[in-house]
Amino acid sequence: MNLLKVSGLLLLSSSLLFGCSNTDKSASTENVKETKNTSSEALKGVTDEYRKYAIGEIEEFVKATEAFTTAVKNGEIDKAKALYGPARMHYERAEPIAEVFGDLDPKIDAREGDVPEAEWGGYHRIEKGLWVENTTKGYEQYADQLMKDVNLLRAKVDTVEVTPDLLITGAVDLLNEVSTSKVTGEEDRYSHTDLYDFAANVEGAEKIYQLLSPELKKKDEELSKEIQTRFDEIYSLLNQQKNGEGYKLYTELTEAQVKGLSQAIDALAEPLSQIGMVTEAS
Repeated sequence: MNLLKVSGLLLLSSSLLFGCSNTDKSASTENVKETKNTSSEALKGVTDEYRKYAIGEIEEFVKATEAFTTAVKNGEIDKAKALYGPARMHYERAEPIAEVFGDLDPKIDAREGDVPEAEWGGYHRIEKGLWVENTTKGYEQYADQLMKDVNLLRAKVDTVEVTPDLLITGAVDLLNEVSTSKVTGEEDRYSHTDLYDFAANVEGAEKIYQLLSPELKKKDEELSKEIQTRFDEIYSLLNQQKNGEGYKLYTELTEAQVKGLSQAIDALAEPLSQIGMVTEAS
């Protein structure tokens, strides 16, 4: 599927939040100044709110990782397996922030083959031990290092400057991640807990959209409603794959169900791609 169409979101930071042109040259300068001031305030509010959201998710990620790594070190393999998918959701929701730290992201989230074998650690290294080797023995050191890296991430995240580019490209990146790795099942290749990551990426992208939607509604309320409807359709499909409070293994989905999820992402991409055009035409 092609989610590159979502790149229309990149126009939001300028066209959506900085308003329309004015053909009346005599009033143009004052109108532009007023619009920019108002828009700057709106943009500041959006970035501040997203910062709070992302930091909150990272804080929850620290707590969840502590529980996960403790289970690994205590040899509680069933508990560690149960905690793995839900813990990672916090990271996946806030990935636009987490990925700012290029040195920490691979330590926490690299898959096998992403980095040299000698450097490979983090969640997916432990995932392989739990599901392929069916043991926690020998993985205590990876658990300790993972906890150190996650704590360091939390310490550093306060230094992140949330910019419009980071915010809007973040939504694009989250959805692209769904299309490139979650739908194929390669992200959590040993545990097959991909639907946890899938859902969290969509939730993170929707949060960014929700923060921007008040401005969009002023320009095209119907388009805003359609985008939210598309998000809701994806959640409806995901809810069908619920297993209690969690999700089914990705390998339990039929080919038709996987196709349905893929098509739902495509259906979301189309209205998202129209945002820039609508606001430019104002």
